[in-house]
Amino acid sequence: MTTTLRPVEPLQEHADGTRSRRYQVCVNSRPVGDVRLGTSPDLGDSVARVVELRIDEPDRRRGRGTVAALAAEEVARGWGCTQIETTVPATADAGLRLFRALGYTPRNRRMEKRLGTVPPVLPAGDRARPMTEAEFDAWRETESERYARTWSERGVPEAAARAKARDDHRRLLPHGLATDGVLFSVLEHEGGRVGILWLALREDGAFVFDVETDPSHRGRGHGRTLMLLAERQAIEAGLPVLGLNVFAGNTPAERLYASLGYRPVTHSLAKPLL
Repeated sequence: MTTTLRPVEPLQEHADGTRSRRYQVCVNSRPVGDVRLGTSPDLGDSVARVVELRIDEPDRRRGRGTVAALAAEEVARGWGCTQIETTVPATADAGLRLFRALGYTPRNRRMEKRLGTVPPVLPAGDRARPMTEAEFDAWRETESERYARTWSERGVPEAAARAKARDDHRRLLPHGLATDGVLFSVLEHEGGRVGILWLALREDGAFVFDVETDPSHRGRGHGRTLMLLAERQAIEAGLPVLGLNVFAGNTPAERLYASLGYRPVTHSLAKPLL
Protein backbone atom coordinates (compact mmCIF):
# COMPACT_ATOMS: atom_id res chain seq x y z
CA MET A 1 0.00 0.00 0.00
CA THR A 2 1.18 3.54 -0.84
CA THR A 3 0.65 6.47 1.54
CA THR A 4 0.77 9.90 -0.09
CA LEU A 5 -0.22 13.53 0.56
CA ARG A 6 -2.81 15.13 -1.73
CA PRO A 7 -3.19 18.95 -1.63
CA VAL A 8 -6.77 20.05 -0.91
CA GLU A 9 -6.23 23.82 -1.20
CA PRO A 10 -3.87 26.32 -2.85
CA LEU A 11 -0.85 27.53 -0.90
CA GLN A 12 -2.18 30.03 1.64
CA GLU A 13 -0.33 33.33 2.23
CA HIS A 14 -1.22 34.83 5.64
CA ALA A 15 -1.14 38.40 6.92
CA ASP A 16 1.61 37.59 9.43
CA GLY A 17 3.96 36.55 6.61
CA THR A 18 3.55 32.80 7.10
CA ARG A 19 2.24 30.33 4.54
CA SER A 20 0.43 27.04 4.90
CA ARG A 21 -1.27 24.29 2.97
CA ARG A 22 -3.61 21.48 3.91
CA TYR A 23 -3.24 17.94 2.53
CA GLN A 24 -5.23 14.73 2.66
CA VAL A 25 -3.32 11.67 3.79
CA CYS A 26 -4.23 8.98 1.26
CA VAL A 27 -3.58 5.24 1.12
CA ASN A 28 -3.93 4.02 -2.48
CA SER A 29 -5.93 7.23 -3.16
CA ARG A 30 -8.27 6.56 -0.20
CA PRO A 31 -8.37 9.49 2.29
CA VAL A 32 -7.38 8.40 5.82
CA GLY A 33 -6.48 11.71 7.49
CA ASP A 34 -5.20 15.27 7.17
CA VAL A 35 -1.94 17.20 7.47
CA ARG A 36 -1.60 20.96 7.69
CA LEU A 37 1.91 22.21 7.03
CA GLY A 38 3.01 25.80 7.49
CA THR A 39 5.95 28.05 8.20
CA SER A 40 6.81 29.22 11.70
CA PRO A 41 5.15 32.46 12.85
CA ASP A 42 8.08 32.98 15.23
CA LEU A 43 11.13 31.89 13.26
CA GLY A 44 10.30 32.72 9.66
CA ASP A 45 10.29 30.95 6.28
CA SER A 46 13.36 28.82 6.98
CA VAL A 47 11.46 26.83 9.63
CA ALA A 48 8.48 24.67 8.65
CA ARG A 49 5.80 23.65 11.10
CA VAL A 50 3.54 20.63 11.30
CA VAL A 51 0.45 22.51 12.44
CA GLU A 52 -1.85 19.49 12.46
CA LEU A 53 -1.54 15.77 11.80
CA ARG A 54 -4.61 13.57 12.10
CA ILE A 55 -5.22 9.97 11.08
CA ASP A 56 -8.75 8.53 11.13
CA GLU A 57 -9.30 6.04 13.94
CA PRO A 58 -9.72 2.91 11.73
CA ASP A 59 -6.32 3.58 10.11
CA ARG A 60 -4.30 4.37 13.23
CA ARG A 61 -1.44 2.19 14.51
CA ARG A 62 -0.56 1.15 10.95
CA GLY A 63 2.29 3.59 10.32
CA ARG A 64 0.13 6.08 8.38
CA GLY A 65 1.09 8.97 10.65
CA THR A 66 4.79 8.19 10.34
CA VAL A 67 4.70 8.16 6.54
CA ALA A 68 2.56 11.31 6.47
CA ALA A 69 5.05 13.15 8.71
CA LEU A 70 7.96 12.07 6.51
CA ALA A 71 6.08 13.21 3.42
CA ALA A 72 5.46 16.59 5.11
CA GLU A 73 9.21 16.91 5.63
CA GLU A 74 9.76 16.42 1.89
CA VAL A 75 7.26 19.19 1.15
CA ALA A 76 9.06 21.44 3.63
CA ARG A 77 12.39 20.77 1.90
CA GLY A 78 10.75 21.79 -1.36
CA TRP A 79 9.75 25.07 0.30
CA GLY A 80 13.43 25.66 1.08
CA CYS A 81 13.09 25.09 4.84
CA THR A 82 16.11 23.96 6.84
CA GLN A 83 14.25 22.96 10.01
CA ILE A 84 10.81 21.66 10.95
CA GLU A 85 8.96 22.00 14.26
CA THR A 86 5.74 20.90 15.89
CA THR A 87 3.84 21.38 19.13
CA VAL A 88 2.19 18.38 20.79
CA PRO A 89 -0.23 18.44 23.75
CA ALA A 90 1.29 16.90 26.87
CA THR A 91 -1.56 14.37 26.94
CA ALA A 92 -0.89 13.13 23.37
CA ASP A 93 1.50 10.28 24.20
CA ALA A 94 1.19 8.68 20.76
CA GLY A 95 2.05 11.95 19.03
CA LEU A 96 5.11 12.47 21.23
CA ARG A 97 6.32 8.92 20.51
CA LEU A 98 5.81 9.39 16.77
CA PHE A 99 7.80 12.62 16.45
CA ARG A 100 10.58 11.46 18.77
CA ALA A 101 10.96 8.28 16.74
CA LEU A 102 11.38 10.44 13.62
CA GLY A 103 14.28 12.34 15.17
CA TYR A 104 12.49 15.38 16.55
CA THR A 105 14.10 16.55 19.78
CA PRO A 106 12.44 18.48 22.62
CA ARG A 107 13.09 22.22 22.38
CA ASN A 108 10.87 23.70 25.07
CA ARG A 109 7.63 23.08 26.87
CA ARG A 110 4.85 25.19 28.28
CA MET A 111 3.84 24.56 31.88
CA GLU A 112 0.93 25.84 33.96
CA LYS A 113 -0.28 25.89 37.54
CA ARG A 114 -3.80 26.45 38.81
CA LEU A 115 -3.65 29.03 41.57
CA GLY A 116 -5.57 29.29 44.79
CA THR A 117 -6.99 32.47 46.30
CA VAL A 118 -4.50 33.09 49.11
CA PRO A 119 -1.26 34.81 47.99
CA PRO A 120 1.87 33.02 49.26
CA VAL A 121 4.01 34.78 51.84
CA LEU A 122 7.61 35.55 50.90
CA PRO A 123 10.36 34.24 53.20
CA ALA A 124 11.59 36.43 56.02
CA GLY A 125 14.13 38.99 54.86
CA ASP A 126 12.77 39.06 51.28
CA ARG A 127 10.86 41.91 49.69
CA ALA A 128 9.90 42.94 46.17
CA ARG A 129 9.93 46.39 44.63
CA PRO A 130 9.21 47.75 41.13
CA MET A 131 12.13 47.79 38.71
CA THR A 132 13.57 51.24 37.98
CA GLU A 133 14.02 52.68 34.49
CA ALA A 134 17.80 52.39 34.79
CA GLU A 135 17.53 48.73 35.82
CA PHE A 136 15.13 48.06 32.94
CA ASP A 137 17.48 49.62 30.39
CA ALA A 138 20.37 47.49 31.68
CA TRP A 139 18.23 44.35 31.64
CA ARG A 140 16.96 44.96 28.09
CA GLU A 141 20.48 45.49 26.76
CA THR A 142 21.62 42.03 27.84
CA GLU A 143 18.34 40.10 27.68
CA SER A 144 17.85 40.34 23.91
CA GLU A 145 21.29 38.84 23.29
CA ARG A 146 20.75 36.07 25.85
CA TYR A 147 17.32 35.24 24.43
CA ALA A 148 18.63 35.03 20.86
CA ARG A 149 21.53 32.83 21.99
CA THR A 150 19.09 30.45 23.73
CA TRP A 151 17.23 29.84 20.47
CA SER A 152 20.42 29.62 18.42
CA GLU A 153 21.81 26.94 20.74
CA ARG A 154 18.74 24.85 19.95
CA GLY A 155 19.32 24.76 16.23
CA VAL A 156 17.54 27.92 15.10
CA PRO A 157 19.59 29.81 12.47
CA GLU A 158 21.37 32.75 14.08
CA ALA A 159 19.69 35.37 11.89
CA ALA A 160 16.25 33.94 12.68
CA ALA A 161 17.05 33.75 16.41
CA ARG A 162 18.12 37.40 16.51
CA ALA A 163 15.08 38.48 14.52
CA LYS A 164 12.83 36.59 16.92
CA ALA A 165 14.44 38.28 19.92
CA ARG A 166 13.93 41.74 18.39
CA ASP A 167 10.36 41.03 17.27
CA ASP A 168 9.26 39.41 20.53
CA HIS A 169 10.53 42.26 22.69
CA ARG A 170 9.05 44.86 20.34
CA ARG A 171 5.68 43.07 20.40
CA LEU A 172 5.57 42.30 24.11
CA LEU A 173 7.06 45.57 25.37
CA PRO A 174 6.00 48.29 22.91
CA HIS A 175 6.24 50.94 25.64
CA GLY A 176 9.08 49.42 27.62
CA LEU A 177 8.62 49.48 31.35
CA ALA A 178 5.36 51.44 30.91
CA THR A 179 3.69 48.73 28.79
CA ASP A 180 0.19 47.95 30.05
CA GLY A 181 -0.31 44.56 31.69
CA VAL A 182 3.30 43.86 32.61
CA LEU A 183 5.04 43.92 35.96
CA PHE A 184 8.83 44.12 36.32
CA SER A 185 9.96 43.45 39.86
CA VAL A 186 13.27 43.29 41.70
CA LEU A 187 13.62 40.83 44.58
CA GLU A 188 15.73 41.97 47.50
CA HIS A 189 17.09 39.81 50.30
CA GLU A 190 18.08 41.63 53.49
CA GLY A 191 18.31 44.87 51.53
CA GLY A 192 20.38 43.64 48.58
CA ARG A 193 19.16 42.82 45.09
CA VAL A 194 19.12 39.08 44.27
CA GLY A 195 16.93 38.70 41.17
CA ILE A 196 14.27 39.99 38.78
CA LEU A 197 10.82 38.94 37.55
CA TRP A 198 8.93 39.84 34.36
CA LEU A 199 5.25 38.91 34.66
CA ALA A 200 2.50 39.54 32.09
CA LEU A 201 -1.11 39.84 33.26
CA ARG A 202 -3.62 38.60 30.69
CA GLU A 203 -7.35 38.00 30.68
CA ASP A 204 -6.98 34.22 30.84
CA GLY A 205 -4.05 34.10 33.26
CA ALA A 206 -0.60 35.37 34.08
CA PHE A 207 2.60 34.37 32.30
CA VAL A 208 6.21 34.45 33.48
CA PHE A 209 8.40 35.73 30.64
CA ASP A 210 11.60 36.04 32.63
CA VAL A 211 12.67 34.94 36.09
CA GLU A 212 16.34 35.31 36.88
CA THR A 213 18.49 35.13 39.97
CA ASP A 214 21.59 37.32 39.85
CA PRO A 215 24.66 35.11 39.22
CA SER A 216 26.33 35.77 42.60
CA HIS A 217 23.18 34.73 44.47
CA ARG A 218 22.26 31.50 42.69
CA GLY A 219 21.80 28.23 44.54
CA ARG A 220 20.28 29.89 47.61
CA GLY A 221 16.56 29.43 46.96
CA HIS A 222 15.88 32.85 45.47
CA GLY A 223 14.49 31.32 42.26
CA ARG A 224 11.75 29.67 44.32
CA THR A 225 11.02 32.97 46.04
CA LEU A 226 10.74 34.73 42.68
CA MET A 227 8.17 32.15 41.56
CA LEU A 228 6.24 32.66 44.79
CA LEU A 229 6.29 36.36 44.02
CA ALA A 230 4.86 35.63 40.56
CA GLU A 231 2.06 33.59 42.12
CA ARG A 232 1.39 36.34 44.62
CA GLN A 233 1.11 39.01 41.93
CA ALA A 234 -1.13 36.81 39.76
CA ILE A 235 -3.50 36.02 42.63
CA GLU A 236 -3.64 39.68 43.66
CA ALA A 237 -4.64 40.48 40.07
CA GLY A 238 -7.47 37.93 40.31
CA LEU A 239 -6.00 35.53 37.76
CA PRO A 240 -6.55 31.76 38.14
CA VAL A 241 -3.60 30.35 36.16
CA LEU A 242 0.13 31.03 35.98
CA GLY A 243 2.03 29.80 32.94
CA LEU A 244 5.65 29.74 31.82
CA ASN A 245 8.02 28.32 29.22
CA VAL A 246 11.05 26.19 30.03
CA PHE A 247 13.71 25.19 27.51
CA ALA A 248 14.77 21.56 27.25
CA GLY A 249 17.92 20.82 29.18
CA ASN A 250 17.29 23.41 31.90
CA THR A 251 17.09 20.69 34.54
CA PRO A 252 17.28 22.93 37.65
CA ALA A 253 14.37 25.05 36.40
CA GLU A 254 12.31 21.98 35.44
CA ARG A 255 12.81 20.50 38.91
CA LEU A 256 11.89 23.79 40.58
CA TYR A 257 8.68 24.21 38.60
CA ALA A 258 7.64 20.59 39.13
CA SER A 259 8.22 20.92 42.89
CA LEU A 260 5.96 24.00 42.92
CA GLY A 261 3.12 22.13 41.22
CA TYR A 262 3.52 23.17 37.57
CA ARG A 263 2.49 20.61 34.97
CA PRO A 264 3.34 20.38 31.24
CA VAL A 265 0.66 21.60 28.83
CA THR A 266 2.45 21.32 25.48
CA HIS A 267 5.80 20.04 24.19
CA SER A 268 7.56 21.80 21.32
CA LEU A 269 9.94 19.65 19.25
CA ALA A 270 12.18 20.39 16.27
CA LYS A 271 14.29 18.58 13.69
CA PRO A 272 16.88 19.76 11.15
CA LEU A 273 16.05 19.07 7.52
CA LEU A 274 19.29 17.81 6.00
